[in-house]
Amino acid sequence: MSAPAKPSDEPILSKRQLVEYLEQGCKPKEAWRIGTEHEKFVFDQITLRPIPYEGERSIRSVLMGLADLCWTPVEENGNLIALVDDNGASITLEPGGQLELSGAPLESIHDTCFEVHTHLRQVKDVVEDQEIGFLGVGFQPKWGLDDVPKMPKGRYKIMNEYMPKKGGKGLDMMYRTCTVQVNLDFSSEADMIKKLRVSLALQPVATALFASSPFKDGKPSGFISTRADVWSDVDRDRTGTLPFAFDQSMSFERYVDWMLDVPMYFVYREGRYLDASGLSFRDFIAGKLPILPGEIATMGDWMDHLTTAFPEVRLKRYLEMRGADGGPWRSLCGLPAFWVGLLYEQEVLDAAWEMVKDWTLEEREALRRDVAHLGLKAKFRSETVQDLALRVMALADAGLAKRHRLNRSGVDERVFLKSLWVIAESGQNAADDMLQSFYGDWNGKVDPVFEEYAY
Repeated sequence: MSAPAKPSDEPILSKRQLVEYLEQGCKPKEAWRIGTEHEKFVFDQITLRPIPYEGERSIRSVLMGLADLCWTPVEENGNLIALVDDNGASITLEPGGQLELSGAPLESIHDTCFEVHTHLRQVKDVVEDQEIGFLGVGFQPKWGLDDVPKMPKGRYKIMNEYMPKKGGKGLDMMYRTCTVQVNLDFSSEADMIKKLRVSLALQPVATALFASSPFKDGKPSGFISTRADVWSDVDRDRTGTLPFAFDQSMSFERYVDWMLDVPMYFVYREGRYLDASGLSFRDFIAGKLPILPGEIATMGDWMDHLTTAFPEVRLKRYLEMRGADGGPWRSLCGLPAFWVGLLYEQEVLDAAWEMVKDWTLEEREALRRDVAHLGLKAKFRSETVQDLALRVMALADAGLAKRHRLNRSGVDERVFLKSLWVIAESGQNAADDMLQSFYGDWNGKVDPVFEEYAY
């Protein structure tokens, strides 16, 4: 999630300004970049409990240690809540103390993978001899909501109170999930639409390949991706698969219309988050927001509001792929490789669209639901999701081969698909491996997750 907003005082005088803001994301292909984000649970290696925000061994102490490594601190009400650097990267806190790297926009997967590995080395160096660990899975496997510390960020307090009004699992999403995502560019409205549709349709394939969350409260949850199941009951006003994206009317303006109907969370003013939960951004534009009567929304408020919707693929001035569980070290470079391969070469993107364009809304929704339960073993039409994943992987591989971005050793970006090929070909993802171990060598305990899947 975002650090405190950078205010923009430009008043919103027409809907056209909001559409133009998204249109400004269009870039020529040579300017397309890759931004990788990933979250991880921070835990006490002795007790396996989440570590608190304050204290000698704490989230704050981790951030302070990272601040000494060329990161600039960001505070909210005197609390250290984020770090930024000069390249556009940031380190932020999720509601339950999950630590998130939001990477800089970089040219190749080689670059973003180097960034991810540098970050993981930094956080491990900072906690050396402190018995603090970092866990890469999609859902907190052992501890309940009451065990998870709350971070001192104003927007999270508002969300904490509002979420239970809108769904049964919103607090689980906030405090007990982790994800890895990639942010990608588009060249035009038509390019955005095709990429959005393909990535919405194929997001369940990514969910199945990256599933790493079969446990909840210390035992099997009944899901291969508990994180994906949680997202099915968070807040239907702002989550899901955006069925309207497949309509002929889809455009930047159509997405703006949807966002205008997404209820607000907050307004950020003078260093404070004001509770606007459930209020209308349309009223805000008209100067009729009850908590700020007569005040007209600014473009800064719009940029904030865009961050409060959580569909499976989110549109800002780029597209965010949001369907994957957080996972082990090797998977953090696999996700950008998967989506860049599919979306950044026109021939491959067109082939992916041909694959999914006749899928119905009901089929897309069923696929999303079923992979949370069954992962690669789920059925789709006349095949399994494993079969589908193999076909999608072949497209991603072809896309990366066509890009032909080489590292210093002359190896192209397909190297980052290797771990995914193992999963797709075997039909066994990280969650399947965990369950096999749970019923085998782990003797019915989840504690070994904190060692075997720690960074």
